[in-house]
Amino acid sequence: MRIAIDDAHALLDRVMAKLGFAAEDIPSIVDHLIDCELRGVSYGGLARAVSIAERIGRTGQPSRPVAVTRETPVSAHIDGADHVGYIVGQRATDMAIAKANAMGLSAVGAVDTWYTGMLSYFAEQAAAHDLVTMIASNATAWVAPHGAAEGRFGTNPLCFGFPSADRPVVWDIGTSTIMHAEVLLARRQGRPLPEGRAFGPDGRPTTDPDTALAGAFTAWGGHKGSGLGLMVQMLGVLAGSEGLTPDLAGFGMLIVAIRPDIFGDTQGFRQRIADYAESVRTARPADPANPVRMPFDRSWAAREAARASGGFEAEEAIVERLRALAG
Repeated sequence: MRIAIDDAHALLDRVMAKLGFAAEDIPSIVDHLIDCELRGVSYGGLARAVSIAERIGRTGQPSRPVAVTRETPVSAHIDGADHVGYIVGQRATDMAIAKANAMGLSAVGAVDTWYTGMLSYFAEQAAAHDLVTMIASNATAWVAPHGAAEGRFGTNPLCFGFPSADRPVVWDIGTSTIMHAEVLLARRQGRPLPEGRAFGPDGRPTTDPDTALAGAFTAWGGHKGSGLGLMVQMLGVLAGSEGLTPDLAGFGMLIVAIRPDIFGDTQGFRQRIADYAESVRTARPADPANPVRMPFDRSWAAREAARASGGFEAEEAIVERLRALAG
């Protein structure tokens, strides 16, 4: 079904209020989820709101506030106090931006959170302040390392963001062949997973979402992608998490932000990034029907088109579930 952006935003506002989120925290969640939908990452949009509701239904709202436990002029450590990562990640991003703007660079770690969402959402904010960022977030051990059939690291997104004289350049990937939210959505829709994406608890390949959730997902990119996933898990440990985090809890997030002018001229840097991005786009394509793209080009275009049309396609069952949650 098609839903207007404003209607989706209002629906999510009502759902989050019903779930007991503080009024000042709701925009951090809702804007993030809507951005996922506009960019075509539907499993991280309205469907993720249902997953948030299920998690809150199991554990209730946290009893402690998000708190800064360590701080220097260039760094901070945040205790997420089991708040959802859309809130904790936004707090970390805001602090990283402020400190990098003031000092030239910053590093902010956050721990005891869950569902940190689409890291490019945070990187794009930093790029708007002319900051280069590296962001990593670990998760529950849903993913099997290369050569294994049992989970040892999370779906573990890794993101880099660069300001540009044109649009920002943002590269945001999960280090598994399928994201946890995609598997949950497949289960809700009653459809199988693609081949080669998961193992069951017996170590045998599976396409059944329930069996995959009881087993492990496969790592993206063979041994190289598996290595990236392991590194992200340990960056989360640096932020304060356990190596093996609990089920949908205890995630660690790290954001590093750099102001380009600590090395040179910011405007010159932005122009060089824009010029380089254009040189990549104009590379001779292997298939003339498919021009070469830079990271973030597809997302940017999809979002612009969705905004221009005023709405997006959504799963009717998901929308109806959210309407029921909203009361």
